[in-house]
Amino acid sequence: MIGDQLRELRSTRGLSLRALAAEAGVSATLLSQVERGVTEPSLATLRRLAAVFGESVASLFEDRAAPSVWLSRPGERSVLRGPRGQIGYERLTPGNGQMEVLRGVLEPGEAISSEPWSHASLECAFVVAGTLTVELDGAARTVAAGEALTFDSRLPHRYLNTGATTVEFLISVAPPTP
Repeated sequence: MIGDQLRELRSTRGLSLRALAAEAGVSATLLSQVERGVTEPSLATLRRLAAVFGESVASLFEDRAAPSVWLSRPGERSVLRGPRGQIGYERLTPGNGQMEVLRGVLEPGEAISSEPWSHASLECAFVVAGTLTVELDGAARTVAAGEALTFDSRLPHRYLNTGATTVEFLISVAPPTP
């Protein structure tokens, strides 16, 4: 689990909870709760922690011996929380540091974050159901079910549901973002 991996990374680098918390800009209490499996960190917190370790977000989930074949089952997947817990992404891929595939669901009026953000990756959003609005470099793009939008993630972006029905989508990111 994420807590075990976080504890291992922290211990390997000789960091106390307080030292890691200070470097990541989060509370030591939160880190303790994550390590004990009491709470799940937000995606923003995961990115901060991964940056401290110089790792990808995926590395926080990976078993050091990543499987060569991995079956992802509903109800058994880990969930990444978006900024402020606005959306939970299901991780569909194991953490191997090369690619991340996430499943997201947005209800009408929801967004993954309040502001666009950027990171150094290639990203592809595929819409399974509904219509997704992608704010990309200041312009809104509409992506309908069955369509995919691929872009350089260094462009500021965010995902929104401006429609009246639920939207389900998949995001592929290569390499995963710290």
